Amino acid sequence: MAFTTENVKVFLAVLDTGSFSAAARRLGRVPSAVSMMIAQLEAELDLPLFDRSGREPRPTSAALALEPQARQLAGQLRQLQTHALALHKGLESRLTLAIAPELLSAPWNDPLALLSSEFPSLEVEVLSAPQADALRMLQQGSAQLAIVFERPGTDEHEAFQEFSSEILVAVIAPGHPVFSNGRKMPRQEDLIDVRQIIVASRDGHDTDPRMVVSRQTWRTDNYLATLSLVRTGLGWAYLPRSLVKPLTDSGALAEITFENISNQLQLWVDIVWLRDRPLGLGARRFIELVRQLRGPRQVGGQ
Repeated sequence: MAFTTENVKVFLAVLDTGSFSAAARRLGRVPSAVSMMIAQLEAELDLPLFDRSGREPRPTSAALALEPQARQLAGQLRQLQTHALALHKGLESRLTLAIAPELLSAPWNDPLALLSSEFPSLEVEVLSAPQADALRMLQQGSAQLAIVFERPGTDEHEAFQEFSSEILVAVIAPGHPVFSNGRKMPRQEDLIDVRQIIVASRDGHDTDPRMVVSRQTWRTDNYLATLSLVRTGLGWAYLPRSLVKPLTDSGALAEITFENISNQLQLWVDIVWLRDRPLGLGARRFIELVRQLRGPRQVGGQ
């Protein structure tokens, strides 16, 4: 086989530097060794790659035609070597993130983009699941990291890193009967008997009590279904303002302005992992990137 890792490297070095001697200096070799390798490659290909009639060798049309594929091959070899080194250092074959559906617009994309640039061969899987289910996936080992709202209590088996916050607001269809009495600013207790739509786990348990006001609730496992039910007038819901803002701006939904309490529930957003389960290089680097982008305020444990 004519092309090898070594002669491709030498071939490109000569193209880049314009001479055998300069290529030899770049590669830490003697000029005669570079010249001999190019001559051997030419003989095996039965193609002249450099015109040696002048002071310095000039690439022939054949060399210029082969150059793009040679550079592609060299790039692939570098990626292969980088991937092998990363695997040696503990890079997982796949990083799975389980994300609460209300947090799909949270700022986790930026650190993930940086992670992708550092480890382009790392396969990433992003799964959306209600918060309790996302944490269950973490416990069962089907996800290495979970991105969820802060929990009322702490679990000694979990470690976490705070990285953002979300403001949840109560929203409702503008024509909902709750406004039928003409009062545009209901009290929060007026919603106790109004159906509330809640994003909850598939088994219906582990709903955060801070988000439940009404006696009657309907449950969905994603925020899009919740939005659809609310827009139809079937109930109201607490949802992240960043998600509903386009709808409230257009008038398709209304933020409920309470007469007696602020219509804002601010919750911190955490990345959670298990203390007793070693993280791979990708997961550790993702957490570190989140810390760097989050700034000085940090909460949690290792």
